Amino acid sequence: MKKVIIYCLLLVLVFGCSEFGKPKKPDNLIPEKDMVAILVDLAVLSSAKGVNKMTLQNNGISPEEYVYKTHKIDSLQFLNSNNYYAYKTENYEAILKRVEDSLKSLKSLYQIEVEELDTKTVNVKTTEVKKSSTDSIRKKSRKVK
Repeated sequence: MKKVIIYCLLLVLVFGCSEFGKPKKPDNLIPEKDMVAILVDLAVLSSAKGVNKMTLQNNGISPEEYVYKTHKIDSLQFLNSNNYYAYKTENYEAILKRVEDSLKSLKSLYQIEVEELDTKTVNVKTTEVKKSSTDSIRKKSRKVK
Protein backbone atom coordinates (compact mmCIF):
# COMPACT_ATOMS: atom_id res chain seq x y z
CA MET A 1 0.00 0.00 0.00
CA LYS A 2 2.86 2.38 0.79
CA LYS A 3 4.31 1.81 -2.69
CA VAL A 4 1.01 2.72 -4.34
CA ILE A 5 0.79 5.94 -2.35
CA ILE A 6 4.39 6.84 -3.19
CA TYR A 7 3.81 6.17 -6.90
CA CYS A 8 0.63 8.23 -6.87
CA LEU A 9 2.40 11.11 -5.17
CA LEU A 10 5.24 10.93 -7.66
CA LEU A 11 2.80 10.97 -10.58
CA VAL A 12 0.93 13.93 -9.12
CA LEU A 13 4.22 15.71 -8.51
CA VAL A 14 5.57 15.08 -12.01
CA PHE A 15 2.40 15.98 -13.88
CA GLY A 16 1.41 18.75 -11.51
CA CYS A 17 4.71 20.58 -11.67
CA SER A 18 4.93 20.52 -15.43
CA GLU A 19 2.11 23.06 -15.78
CA PHE A 20 2.40 24.67 -12.37
CA GLY A 21 5.29 27.06 -13.08
CA LYS A 22 4.57 27.59 -16.76
CA PRO A 23 3.85 31.26 -17.41
CA LYS A 24 0.93 32.15 -19.65
CA LYS A 25 1.65 33.93 -22.90
CA PRO A 26 1.16 37.62 -22.09
CA ASP A 27 -1.35 39.59 -24.15
CA ASN A 28 1.27 42.25 -24.78
CA LEU A 29 4.19 39.87 -25.43
CA ILE A 30 7.25 41.67 -26.77
CA PRO A 31 8.31 40.10 -30.11
CA GLU A 32 11.62 38.20 -30.05
CA LYS A 33 13.29 40.73 -32.36
CA ASP A 34 12.36 43.61 -30.06
CA MET A 35 13.35 41.56 -27.00
CA VAL A 36 16.83 41.16 -28.46
CA ALA A 37 17.11 44.92 -29.02
CA ILE A 38 15.91 45.64 -25.47
CA LEU A 39 18.37 43.18 -23.93
CA VAL A 40 21.23 44.65 -26.01
CA ASP A 41 20.35 48.17 -24.84
CA LEU A 42 20.12 47.03 -21.23
CA ALA A 43 23.54 45.34 -21.48
CA VAL A 44 25.16 48.42 -23.01
CA LEU A 45 23.63 50.79 -20.47
CA SER A 46 24.53 48.50 -17.58
CA SER A 47 28.13 48.56 -18.78
CA ALA A 48 28.02 52.33 -19.05
CA LYS A 49 26.59 52.51 -15.54
CA GLY A 50 29.44 50.35 -14.28
CA VAL A 51 32.06 52.50 -15.97
CA ASN A 52 30.74 55.96 -15.21
CA LYS A 53 27.92 55.76 -12.70
CA MET A 54 28.26 59.36 -11.51
CA THR A 55 27.72 60.81 -15.00
CA LEU A 56 24.46 58.91 -15.38
CA GLN A 57 23.33 59.89 -11.88
CA ASN A 58 24.24 63.56 -12.39
CA ASN A 59 22.19 63.62 -15.59
CA GLY A 60 19.29 61.81 -13.92
CA ILE A 61 19.47 58.82 -16.26
CA SER A 62 18.19 55.46 -15.08
CA PRO A 63 19.24 52.83 -17.62
CA GLU A 64 16.13 50.69 -17.17
CA GLU A 65 13.71 53.62 -17.42
CA TYR A 66 15.57 54.93 -20.46
CA VAL A 67 15.26 51.58 -22.25
CA TYR A 68 11.59 51.23 -21.34
CA LYS A 69 10.83 54.71 -22.62
CA THR A 70 12.89 54.21 -25.80
CA HIS A 71 11.14 50.94 -26.68
CA LYS A 72 7.73 52.18 -25.48
CA ILE A 73 7.22 49.40 -22.97
CA ASP A 74 6.79 49.26 -19.22
CA SER A 75 8.62 47.21 -16.63
CA LEU A 76 5.72 44.78 -16.13
CA GLN A 77 5.48 44.08 -19.86
CA PHE A 78 9.23 43.43 -19.97
CA LEU A 79 9.10 41.21 -16.87
CA ASN A 80 6.19 39.12 -18.19
CA SER A 81 7.77 38.76 -21.64
CA ASN A 82 11.16 37.91 -20.17
CA ASN A 83 9.61 35.26 -17.88
CA TYR A 84 7.68 33.78 -20.78
CA TYR A 85 10.77 33.51 -23.00
CA ALA A 86 13.00 32.32 -20.14
CA TYR A 87 10.66 29.41 -19.40
CA LYS A 88 11.36 28.01 -22.87
CA THR A 89 15.11 27.63 -22.41
CA GLU A 90 15.93 26.67 -26.02
CA ASN A 91 14.19 29.79 -27.36
CA TYR A 92 15.72 31.95 -24.68
CA GLU A 93 19.19 30.63 -25.45
CA ALA A 94 18.63 31.58 -29.09
CA ILE A 95 17.58 35.08 -28.00
CA LEU A 96 20.64 35.42 -25.76
CA LYS A 97 22.89 34.18 -28.59
CA ARG A 98 21.49 36.93 -30.83
CA VAL A 99 22.10 39.45 -28.04
CA GLU A 100 25.69 38.22 -27.69
CA ASP A 101 26.25 38.46 -31.46
CA SER A 102 24.86 42.00 -31.50
CA LEU A 103 27.11 43.03 -28.61
CA LYS A 104 30.16 41.57 -30.37
CA SER A 105 29.25 43.48 -33.54
CA LEU A 106 28.89 46.70 -31.58
CA LYS A 107 32.21 46.09 -29.85
CA SER A 108 34.06 45.60 -33.14
CA LEU A 109 32.36 48.65 -34.65
CA TYR A 110 33.43 50.82 -31.72
CA GLN A 111 36.95 49.38 -31.73
CA ILE A 112 37.30 50.39 -35.39
CA GLU A 113 36.05 53.89 -34.57
CA VAL A 114 38.45 54.19 -31.63
CA GLU A 115 41.37 53.06 -33.80
CA GLU A 116 40.42 55.64 -36.44
CA LEU A 117 40.27 58.35 -33.78
CA ASP A 118 43.62 57.24 -32.39
CA THR A 119 45.11 57.40 -35.89
CA LYS A 120 43.70 60.90 -36.44
CA THR A 121 45.04 62.00 -33.05
CA VAL A 122 48.48 60.63 -33.86
CA ASN A 123 48.42 62.36 -37.26
CA VAL A 124 47.42 65.68 -35.69
CA LYS A 125 50.16 65.38 -33.05
CA THR A 126 52.73 64.43 -35.69
CA THR A 127 51.71 67.44 -37.79
CA GLU A 128 51.98 69.70 -34.73
CA VAL A 129 55.43 68.33 -33.89
CA LYS A 130 56.65 68.80 -37.48
CA LYS A 131 55.22 72.31 -37.59
CA SER A 132 56.73 73.33 -34.27
CA SER A 133 60.12 71.88 -35.17
CA THR A 134 60.20 73.68 -38.53
CA ASP A 135 59.10 76.88 -36.82
CA SER A 136 61.90 76.57 -34.30
CA ILE A 137 64.39 75.96 -37.12
CA ARG A 138 63.16 79.10 -38.91
CA LYS A 139 63.44 81.09 -35.69
CA LYS A 140 67.01 79.88 -35.18
CA SER A 141 67.98 80.65 -38.76
CA ARG A 142 66.58 84.19 -38.43
CA LYS A 143 68.58 84.75 -35.24
CA VAL A 144 71.77 83.57 -36.93
CA LYS A 145 71.51 86.12 -39.78
